[in-house]
Amino acid sequence: MTQAPPVPPTPPAAGAPDLSAGWGEQRSRLRKDLRRLDVLFFLICTLVGLDTIGSVAAQGPEGLTWMAILALVFFLPYGLLVAELGSAFPVQGGPYVWTRLAFGRLVAGVNQLLYWISNPVWVGGSLCIIALTTWEEFFTPLPGAWKYLAGLVFIWGGALAVVQSVRIGKWVPIAGAVARIVLLGFFLVSVVVFAAEHGVHTLPAGEFAPTYAGFVALVPVLIFNYVGFELPSSAAEEMKNPRRDIPLSILRSGVAAVLLYGGPILGILFVLPGREIGSLGGFIDACKAVFTVYGGSVAADGTVTLTGLGSVFGGVAAAGLIIGLLTSGVTWAMGAHRAQAVACADGAGPAWLGRISEKHGTPVRVNLLSAVLASVLFVVALNLTGGNGEKYFAAGLGLTICTTFISYVITFPSLAVLRRTYPDQPRPYAVPGGRTGAWIVSLLATGFVAFTVIVLIWPGFGVGWFGTAGSAADSLPASFAGERLQYTLSQVLPLALFIGVGLVFYACGAGARRRSRAGVTAPGTGSRG
Repeated sequence: MTQAPPVPPTPPAAGAPDLSAGWGEQRSRLRKDLRRLDVLFFLICTLVGLDTIGSVAAQGPEGLTWMAILALVFFLPYGLLVAELGSAFPVQGGPYVWTRLAFGRLVAGVNQLLYWISNPVWVGGSLCIIALTTWEEFFTPLPGAWKYLAGLVFIWGGALAVVQSVRIGKWVPIAGAVARIVLLGFFLVSVVVFAAEHGVHTLPAGEFAPTYAGFVALVPVLIFNYVGFELPSSAAEEMKNPRRDIPLSILRSGVAAVLLYGGPILGILFVLPGREIGSLGGFIDACKAVFTVYGGSVAADGTVTLTGLGSVFGGVAAAGLIIGLLTSGVTWAMGAHRAQAVACADGAGPAWLGRISEKHGTPVRVNLLSAVLASVLFVVALNLTGGNGEKYFAAGLGLTICTTFISYVITFPSLAVLRRTYPDQPRPYAVPGGRTGAWIVSLLATGFVAFTVIVLIWPGFGVGWFGTAGSAADSLPASFAGERLQYTLSQVLPLALFIGVGLVFYACGAGARRRSRAGVTAPGTGSRG
C-alpha cells in the first residue's frame, strides 16, 4: 500500500503544523521585517556577482551571445519555477522544505548540506581571493602573514553581519545592491568617456558566433551568475507577504541582473584587448584602464598607472568592489544558513545547529560554523596552491558552482513532483501550461545545472566529439594547464567529503527524528540559542 505524502507546510498564519516538533519553538523567534523592496535588493545583491564578470569577459564577445541565450532557456524557466514554489510553499527553509516534501528527509538533508556548505567554500575561496587581489592592485601589497590576516578579516567581517537580526542584517544586501548599481553604472559612464577620448577595440561580428567549445567554457559561470532566486524563500516567514512579494521580486531582479551583467562585460571588451583579459583580474584591470581618463597613463607594455583624480576614483571603485564581494557572500549566507538551520531542527542534522537565537532571531550557530569552515578552507587552499591566486580562484569557484548545482539537480524537479502530489495547494502564481509547463521548466532548469556539473568536473566534455572544433585540454582553467588530474581531484575529493558530511549530519539527527515521531520537542530547543 502506497504511503500518503506528508501534509505540506504552509505559513504559520494559516494554522498549519510545523515541519517537526523541533522547529516549533524556534519558529516563534523569527521576526517579520522583510518588505517587498528589501526582497528586491536582496535578490539583486544575490544575482549580480562581481567575482565572475572577468571570467565571462575573458571568453570574448561570444560570452555575450551565450549570456543572452541562457537568459531565455535557463534564467527564465528557473525564475518561473522558483516563483511558483516560493509562493505556493512560503515556509522558512525554502529549498529544503520543497525537496523534503518531494523526496523525503534523507535526500533533502544531504542535499541541503551541499547547498549550505558551498557558501563557506565560496567566501573562503573566490570571493576572498578577488577581494585580496583588488586590495593589492589599488592600495598596498599584502606580503606573508598580512594576506592571511586580511582574508580572515574579510571572512569574519561577513560573519558578524550575518548573525545580526533581519531588521539590521537586511541593510547589508541593500548596501550591496546600491554599491553594484553605482559601481557598474559609473564604470559604464567612464567607458563612454574613455571611448570618446581614445576609441575602443572593434568587436568583429564573427566573434559573437556561438560555438560548443565556448558554451562548455562559459556555461558554469554564466549559469552561476543567474542563480539565487530561491534564497529569499529560505527566509519566507520573515517576510511581510511572501506569496505576493516573491514572484514580483523575481521578475524585477531578473531584468536588472541581465542589464547589470551585460553592460559591464561589453565595456570590458571595448576597453581591453581579448588576450589581456584574465578570469581573476578582468574587471579590475578594465577599471584601472578606464579610469586613466581622469588621471593616469597606460605604458607600452600595458602597465596602468593612475594619478590624481584617476587614483581617487580607482580607490573608490576598489572599495566598492570589495564591498560588493563581501555583501554577495553575506546575502547568500543569510539564505543558505537559515535553510540549514531548518533542516537541522527538522531532524536532518544535529539539533543544536537548528536553534534560532532569541536575541537576534537568526541561526547564530550555523553562521559561526560557516565562518570557521571558510577560514580553514582559505588557509588550507592558500597553502596548497602556493599562493597562486589564479589557481586558487579557479579551483574555489569551480567547487562552489559544482556543489551548489548538485543540490539544484535535486531541488528543481520538486516543482513537477509537488504539482502531482499536492494539486490542491493554493498557488498564487503558477507556471503557465499546467503540468506540461511545470515539466518543461523543471527539465530545462535541471538539465542545464546537471550538464554544468559534468563540465566542471571534466572541463571540455564533448569538445572535439562528432566533428566539433577545439581541444578538450584547452577548456581547463589556464592556471591548471596540463594538470587535468590535479584539477579534477580538486573538485571530486571535496564533493565526496561533503556528501559524507551530509550523511553524518543526517545520522546525528536520529534522536530528533525519534522525538518528533513521539511528539516530543528536541531537548534544548527551548533554551536560548
